[in-house]
Amino acid sequence: MSEHNSPIPTSTLEYYQAIPVPQRRPLRQRYWLHMLLLALTCFTTLVMGARMQYNFEHNRPALSVADESIPYFPASWAWKHPARFWGGWPFAMTVMLFFLSHEMGHYLYCRYYGIRATLPFFIPAPTPIGTMGAVILIRSRIRTRAALFDVGIAGPIAGFVVAFLALLISFGWSKPAIYGIGPADLPIGFPLIFHVVRHMSAGLRPENATAGLALGRILFHPAAIGAWVGMYATALNLLPSGQLDGGHIVYALWPRAHRAISWATAAGLVYLGRFNYAWWFWGAVVIVMNILGYRQQQAPEYPLLPASRWFFGFVALMILVLTFTISPFQTN
Repeated sequence: MSEHNSPIPTSTLEYYQAIPVPQRRPLRQRYWLHMLLLALTCFTTLVMGARMQYNFEHNRPALSVADESIPYFPASWAWKHPARFWGGWPFAMTVMLFFLSHEMGHYLYCRYYGIRATLPFFIPAPTPIGTMGAVILIRSRIRTRAALFDVGIAGPIAGFVVAFLALLISFGWSKPAIYGIGPADLPIGFPLIFHVVRHMSAGLRPENATAGLALGRILFHPAAIGAWVGMYATALNLLPSGQLDGGHIVYALWPRAHRAISWATAAGLVYLGRFNYAWWFWGAVVIVMNILGYRQQQAPEYPLLPASRWFFGFVALMILVLTFTISPFQTN
């Protein structure tokens, strides 16, 4: 008779839970700080959304700041007529729902695997979109490659779904740009998903005024700009490098190639900087992450990753292809 009579775990979660883990006190959540940052970020995105709505109603590009009568961060301008805040909600809601969905995708899978993680910290900032995103902090080691993969991919998929639905809806709210309109102060490039939705919209609603128009001839509704923000953030997070979501996915799928792929990604971003200066900044960020995380093991190599995760790895790659653009900001 075998001496090992304990049942063999039959699922990834059971295997994960069978691995011994040091006992720690429950993570203390600073709910007041999360709520404060959430409220401040709602405010800053509402302010910038109000300006975008004003531009849209006056047939100007959403990111235009050419009207010198309106401050760059027009909080005082919006307070003079509080109804202007109502105009900012489509953009603010789109952006906030995207970042909330993305970070909660990570957080809920952390809870599923018993990983200690904070709730999302939103980052308010007077940027053109009113925020610098959101982040959760993981406070314990991830004990299997399957858990690392699931936590890494859950955020981009959840965020992409929200941004895609917002784009589908708001594309119909957009309108043709008036000829002679000045260029945007921060012209944006459009990823492949925008072209896909444009063709879908033309097929489903051929009577729409934007049907058949090139993306450059469309004045996008602020909610569509919010969807663009979501697509751009998704592409950045899925870059296969370092501590980014894409880096976690690559490490889980192919840990021994993670370092080489991370440095190849950094080199690719530096090369893309020839076409758009913004990629030099992100290339520098990736290089720093690669240096700081050089000796960090994200998860043990064994047990091996279930073969089913390779399909979802392909899904992540397709999302990256759909959301990536060589010139997100047409600065050169």
